[in-house]
Amino acid sequence: MKDKFTTIVMGLVILVIIAIIIVFGMMFFEEINNSVEADIENFQYTQDSAEIPKTTDQNIETPKIVEKDPLDELQSANSGSSSEQENTNIDYTNVNVNKYFYNQLNDYSKTIYKAFESNKENMKSGTYTVQLGNSFSDLLSQQNGSEMLGKYYQSAIEAYTYDNPDVFYLSPSKMYLNVETTTRGISKTYNVFINSGNEANYLSEEFSSKQRVDEAIEQIEQVRNEILRNKTGNTYQDIKMIHDYLVEHISYDTSLSRPYIYNIYGAMVQNVCVCEGYARSMKYLLDSINIECTIVIGKGTNTEGVTENHAWNYVKINDEWYAIDATWDDPQIQGGGIVPDSYKYKYFLVGSSVMNQDHAPNGQFTEGGQIFEYPTLSISNYE
Repeated sequence: MKDKFTTIVMGLVILVIIAIIIVFGMMFFEEINNSVEADIENFQYTQDSAEIPKTTDQNIETPKIVEKDPLDELQSANSGSSSEQENTNIDYTNVNVNKYFYNQLNDYSKTIYKAFESNKENMKSGTYTVQLGNSFSDLLSQQNGSEMLGKYYQSAIEAYTYDNPDVFYLSPSKMYLNVETTTRGISKTYNVFINSGNEANYLSEEFSSKQRVDEAIEQIEQVRNEILRNKTGNTYQDIKMIHDYLVEHISYDTSLSRPYIYNIYGAMVQNVCVCEGYARSMKYLLDSINIECTIVIGKGTNTEGVTENHAWNYVKINDEWYAIDATWDDPQIQGGGIVPDSYKYKYFLVGSSVMNQDHAPNGQFTEGGQIFEYPTLSISNYE
């Protein structure tokens, strides 16, 4: 009888153990299939790169890395932005780009740049989620992978906004690179996407909807087409024509408080801007007629000995690079009057022997960011 009772007890114990194993097994299986573990990291470009070379000094910070609760992030981000696309192999290799700053990026930054380029039209909404999928899994599996990806993301944004003055409506400070880590058992996968985070959108305050963006683009293109009606096909003459138009039609803004003054809309539609508006418009117009041009930022020391942040251009003609500073070729004449040619062309197609006397280029757009290289200027002026 005792042995029978012991057998029954042992049987019950075994059944309980089996039940426990089954329950824990089901929980583990569910964890493997459904868990989103640890974090979604957000890399935010904290300073709008379209405002870097302002005429007043300011500190530019690198993107912050912020860890957020994954469930909260999934609820606040765009509905299709994260786990629905996890571990997706998204391929941008078929996107062809050949632009000055792009060509200086590493492969990781180039992938992000290509994602921007591929989704340029979609991004006009300011709410579109740019998917990068598992493109960076090899990097993110490394010990400092998240930190490195944040730097590569920063470099991509910088290169993209300086290569493409026509994306004046984007506000990089409102764009977030999200890294979503998913754990399945002992393995991890990484899904990467770009969205507006907790912001309503990643458009600048002046262009807060796709309709407004499209209207602004149409206005700019109307001005561009009117200017380029006068193009001759002669590289020198066309550069001069664009230079003269900007000098003659733009007023330099000294208040630093108006909207649009840092982009091509302010320069070409409002006809009021600061140095960056001149430089971006020069590049935008020369790009339109396939004349190589790049924006340069750095320091300029004016005739009063005051050194300030500044922006200008390098352009290529006859396989040589020359500098143009349309801002300083458009001096403010006290009491009005006509700008004499001695001022109007002082910084038109000049070489390093002239330009480097009062212009100091800086290829580091943000503190701690990638140092980009500029073309080597001809020593002498164009003749």
